[in-house]
Amino acid sequence: MLQALLERVGEPAALAGGGLLLGALFGFFAQRSRFCLRSAVIEFARGQQGGKLTVWLFAFGSAVVATQALVLLGAFDASEARQLAARGSISGALIGGLLFGTGMILARGCSSRLLVLAAQCNLRSVISGLVFAVTAQASWTGALAPLREALTAWVTVEGGPTRDLLARWQLGHGVALGFGGLWLAAAVLWARRQRVPAWGWGGAVAVGLTIAAAWAFTWQFGRIAFDPTPVQAMSFTGPSAELLTRVLFAGGKPLNFDMGLIVGVVLGAFVAAAAFGELKLEGFQGGASMRRYLAGAVLMGFGGMLAGGCAVGAGLSGAAVFSLTAWLTLISIWLAAALTDRLLDQHSQPSPDQAMPGQPQTP
Repeated sequence: MLQALLERVGEPAALAGGGLLLGALFGFFAQRSRFCLRSAVIEFARGQQGGKLTVWLFAFGSAVVATQALVLLGAFDASEARQLAARGSISGALIGGLLFGTGMILARGCSSRLLVLAAQCNLRSVISGLVFAVTAQASWTGALAPLREALTAWVTVEGGPTRDLLARWQLGHGVALGFGGLWLAAAVLWARRQRVPAWGWGGAVAVGLTIAAAWAFTWQFGRIAFDPTPVQAMSFTGPSAELLTRVLFAGGKPLNFDMGLIVGVVLGAFVAAAAFGELKLEGFQGGASMRRYLAGAVLMGFGGMLAGGCAVGAGLSGAAVFSLTAWLTLISIWLAAALTDRLLDQHSQPSPDQAMPGQPQTP
């Protein structure tokens, strides 16, 4: 089927079309499940039981189980992923994760969540997302690139087995599959206790499956494409910067997976919000609120590019292939987000998170 599609529409259009479809599925189910790492961290740090952590665990466990199952079935070779094969940065993962986690709390959502909320007509997320993309691009090839490169070079790790946690610890993919299964089982148990609605856990599982599907699609595409194409994960820092560059400066570049992915997420989330009557125009609540959101977007843009992944790119995609740097980024995001919430928001009245379908809005 994929070969026939390549011959019919051409490689760039087929690659972008795959990204568009996977992005639309991610956006739709992320919107319906209220998938959000920030909400999960806050709930865990405050000892609350609102179901947001359970939703994240469903997505995480599903991503790990599905990705490792594809590896065992021979449908995906994780060793070819950039997160494992290329040289990585320990210092970039740690510092970038800390900055991203802090920014995620300030902006009240990670990069993927900003896209989903922007599709619901949330102007705070639209502007914050633009600042995030500009900062990410500046960190990659612009004014912030020298700082990023200097921090990245502090402590590095070779690609290959050294960066692969399964190879380091001499564990098989069956063990990795079981690890993901344990988290899924824990999510099921907590979902029953917290009465998480079907859209919450079902949508989160679908989010996790799109992570594995992105790995498999780009790997299979690379095997049959005439022009070499890298194995790509579902991530939002680099792709957001890429789309911004295309819109402003390089509109004639060939279509690719990243461009389809970002557009797809926005379309999928918009369809979900429109279908369930959740489109709502929202703006900033004063200058202090705007400063907070924009500062968070800057920290996430630089931190995500420094770490080589965001809450989805490292926290789900990279973690699912057991990349050392991705796990360091994920842990750093959790620690920084929990600490920032404790210092800034636990004694104040921040704007509420969007309640899951079937549950009342929290005050």
